[in-house]
Amino acid sequence: MNSEKLSMRLERVASYVPNDTILADIGSDHAYLPCFLGLRKVIKKGIAGEITDGPYLSAKEQVELDGLNDMIEVRKGDGLSVLHSNEAEVVTICGMGGSLITSILEKGKEKLGSAERLILQPNIGARNVRNWLLKEDWVLVEEEIIQEDGKIYEILVADRTGNQPYTKNKEAEILFGPFLLKKQNEAFKEKWVREAKQWKTILSQMENSQGLAAEQKRKELERNLRLLEEWII
Repeated sequence: MNSEKLSMRLERVASYVPNDTILADIGSDHAYLPCFLGLRKVIKKGIAGEITDGPYLSAKEQVELDGLNDMIEVRKGDGLSVLHSNEAEVVTICGMGGSLITSILEKGKEKLGSAERLILQPNIGARNVRNWLLKEDWVLVEEEIIQEDGKIYEILVADRTGNQPYTKNKEAEILFGPFLLKKQNEAFKEKWVREAKQWKTILSQMENSQGLAAEQKRKELERNLRLLEEWII
């Protein structure tokens, strides 16, 4: 993969970046996403943030290779700490677990003052991300779920303003995604068939587990399975 052509997952993320904006891509890896958008003149400025040396150096190399040094700045640091206050208008965080994405957003939320859009692609745990967005008054405006190379990815797009999409069925919508629940495409169904199988396996393994934590986990899994049977399977 290079910045001329992205994976389907990152192409879909790129499609939600508005024209003529300042983008911060956190955990940018090789900076493929900001470079792709920079080469197409979609963004006016890009910041690629990386915490580890290897990806940081790869990102710098890619930006130079694409001749985008004047447009894209690669910065080394933890999460949103690479940003100045009121700097980024769009923030993308892709290819991590939902808990880690949520942690990055929570720890650096004071840096999001000028941000009008968040585009988040959790590999797992999208429910954690939806809960955080709702708690912080970000409005979920679109979701996608795709399958690529046997893996399933969710993309969540949230704006600063608008109307929340949740209804009286909020518990199910937070778990499955309000937009995804309406569409229920093949990737969506495949994901939840896999999840149901995994939950049942865990419940079976926990049969003789004792203690409060085990009981709480059991109740959570049983509740998830009931929601899944009610809404999907």
